[in-house]
Amino acid sequence: QVQLVESGGGLVQPGGSLRLSCAASGFTFSSSAMNWYRQAPGKEREMVAAITSAGGSTNYATSVKGRFTISRDNAKNTVYLQMNSLKPEDTAVYYCYTKRFRSDYWGQGTQVTVSS
Repeated sequence: QVQLVESGGGLVQPGGSLRLSCAASGFTFSSSAMNWYRQAPGKEREMVAAITSAGGSTNYATSVKGRFTISRDNAKNTVYLQMNSLKPEDTAVYYCYTKRFRSDYWGQGTQVTVSS
């Protein structure tokens, strides 16, 4: 079965950096586009970054463009989110997501807290 397991979240000061990882299994990772989403308390879940199956194209939410970088290693079945210049408004639970054959798959999420 499809499994997505995020890691790398934590508490960081404003201006700091974190790198999230999402380990995927149970499907052909190299054929699947991948996304990172986030959900802050009291807010709707929003798409943060997306990457195509081969990694040749990426897309970002306006709020993170220039600060976050999505990448993937198809040999390791892992997608990453490098987050730099973090702001308090980046505080949220971050989720890995993929869509396979009309079904949506989500990881369990990893908490990112940006605070001094």
